[in-house]
Amino acid sequence: MSLNTIKIKNEKNLKWPKLFIAILSTVGIADTGSITLKNWGLFNSLSCPGISQGCDAVLNSPWGTLIKNDQLNIPLSFAGLLTYSTILFIVLILSLKIISPKQKIYKNFWWLLYLISCGSSVFSTLLISIMIIKIKSFCFFCLLSAILSFSIFILTIIGARFDNRETMFYRGLIVSFAVLMGGLIWSNHVDPARANEINLSNERVSPEIITISSKEKVRFAKYLSDNNIVMYSAYWCPHCNDQKQLFGKEAVEELIIVECAKDGKNNKAKLCQEKGIEGFPSWEINNQIFSGSRSLNELAEMTNYDGDINFE
Repeated sequence: MSLNTIKIKNEKNLKWPKLFIAILSTVGIADTGSITLKNWGLFNSLSCPGISQGCDAVLNSPWGTLIKNDQLNIPLSFAGLLTYSTILFIVLILSLKIISPKQKIYKNFWWLLYLISCGSSVFSTLLISIMIIKIKSFCFFCLLSAILSFSIFILTIIGARFDNRETMFYRGLIVSFAVLMGGLIWSNHVDPARANEINLSNERVSPEIITISSKEKVRFAKYLSDNNIVMYSAYWCPHCNDQKQLFGKEAVEELIIVECAKDGKNNKAKLCQEKGIEGFPSWEINNQIFSGSRSLNELAEMTNYDGDINFE
């Protein structure tokens, strides 16, 4: 076999890792994108294989959100969506012959792909550890994302064919250390055991409501309860706590709130299952279920409330 034949064969072998990376990153986009859309209320139903409440426990945990305030709600899945989208973009550039393999930038794109997939794999390992040790629940979508990250990382090593393995190792080690340290700092910052965001007593009850209700909020809460509008909640759900804090302590006492967690105090888990509750919080309005936390003005519009909506 001639040298030219071997060279051509090796070039052809480089195609299949890129193909599989493109497929896996597309699956990752679908995985993290669906979670993100559901979190934003644009995707009502998301069936989780296995234990449904396990996915809710993980995705609605403090570790499931990067930023959440009055202006922004960025779930952790959005970071995954950006990562998989970037990987797909890079591998398309490498596959569509936009850049010649002989150019230096071509190899630089492989390095970028390697470092991103390396960091993603390390962060996925951290998240799986948190899921097992801290949250103690199983989430199929999170496990799938971890498998995709590791698979893309391995395929990148195969496809890139770096000449200097020592450089590959040291660069990967630096990225892994940086991602791990950053991830541990973030995890410690949002840990409810440290921040006291969730009550972890044996009673398994929701955190105490510390905000004060205005008269308008109390009237609105009474209206909701008079019209049999129900909020389905879980004691471990931070988004449920945020929803209650919007109403305030006095108004929450007027609401009809159903505890859905099986180990929650005075729970009605069977009723929640019969109602098909898949996410928390959920609102039952006119026999329809609406998942996700809502602003008070949005709830007022959904329930045709004609009272004073100056809830500030």
